[in-house]
Amino acid sequence: MIDETVLINRLQQGDPKALSALYDRYAGALLGVLRRMCNDQGLAEDLLQETFLKIWKQAASYSPEKGKFYTWTYRIAKNTALNALRKSKPLIQDDFSSVHIEEEETVESPINRYALSGALNTLDPHHRKAIDLIYFRGYTHQEAHQAMNVPLGTFKSYVQQALKKMRKSYPKEALLLGLILAGML
Repeated sequence: MIDETVLINRLQQGDPKALSALYDRYAGALLGVLRRMCNDQGLAEDLLQETFLKIWKQAASYSPEKGKFYTWTYRIAKNTALNALRKSKPLIQDDFSSVHIEEEETVESPINRYALSGALNTLDPHHRKAIDLIYFRGYTHQEAHQAMNVPLGTFKSYVQQALKKMRKSYPKEALLLGLILAGML
């Protein structure tokens, strides 16, 4: 098995075999993230292809000093999915001051958006803002703690406390939100 650092260097030099090897390593995990975000296997597969196309095109921008390669690819996948979901479905704004995707609730829907909105509205303002920045606006923890002007550790505790409170009253919604956020904590 080739060392990841060697593969990344080869990818940054334009080696398509390195991209293929990295695809083999990370496609499964990224597909799982995309599937959870969009709840559509076909769309998730399309977004995975788009993600790896972006990885190929943006390989030179990856810097190991800024984080792990998987984290970098995860952010590309997450942003690709958020952009696709924003474009494909009408957006509405609710009293939570965030934009979310309007969709009919079905038996197969993994989340009741009205219950989630209610759960979010029970949170303290700083907890609600932390969840809003991470989940609805797609900020990284680094970006979000700076936007809230609090230390990174404090910000992470806001997210954890919010999820803990939501699990008590709204376990299904909090669990889904926790799964999505898990990759970002």
